[in-house]
Amino acid sequence: MIRCVAIDDEPIALSIIDQYCRRRGDIRLETYSVPARGMRRIREWRPDVVFLDIELNGTSGLVLARELPPACCLIFTTAYAHYALEGFEANAVDFLHKPYFYDRFVRAVQKAEQWLRMHDLLAKAEAPDRRLLLKSEYRNVAVPIDTILYVESIDNYVRVHLADGRSVLSKIPLRAVEEQLPPGEFLRIHRSYVVPKSRIAGFSRTEVTLTNGAGTLPVGKTYAEEAMALLGRGE
Repeated sequence: MIRCVAIDDEPIALSIIDQYCRRRGDIRLETYSVPARGMRRIREWRPDVVFLDIELNGTSGLVLARELPPACCLIFTTAYAHYALEGFEANAVDFLHKPYFYDRFVRAVQKAEQWLRMHDLLAKAEAPDRRLLLKSEYRNVAVPIDTILYVESIDNYVRVHLADGRSVLSKIPLRAVEEQLPPGEFLRIHRSYVVPKSRIAGFSRTEVTLTNGAGTLPVGKTYAEEAMALLGRGE
């Protein structure tokens, strides 16, 4: 079952997508005419595919596309063909020019399935995903959760430091990374740092010591009490 969200301010457009999904039979679809509600649901549910209109009554779908979780496969839907180039530059897997028919819709879904298989995402509903999905240098990178040493926020970017000394740089907010991490396994110790609990060898109100001599990281004053309470140790 492919999980999809469609965002469009035209009820007829949403009705057509819904009919096509029902006709295909293996798609679970949720539709939203209010972009903010749709985006909130996408962040919560992490669907496989997002159908996104480009002109949304004052909101740009091109802007919203940059806020999608990296693991979401994007298909733009619009009546304006001149957006095609910008749509593909936003890493859309396909571009449905309204009005489109069922056969064209099916081809777009097949492209999405290929994209999901290429990134090993199609079966994520059956098993917990133990990877962090990021865009780095115009390509998708899957970082195994268990290899993360810590995550560092640098202006509008994050750098994911790995246990083997390598790192991955991605233009994404730290909060968006936190949303992908398994609940209860990571700890925010500073406005710029998130650390796996398993990588913390020692802890105080001012710093944490990482395992295997990997160094120390500062603890922010506003995070110290909560961090100490969750770790249950430190001075």
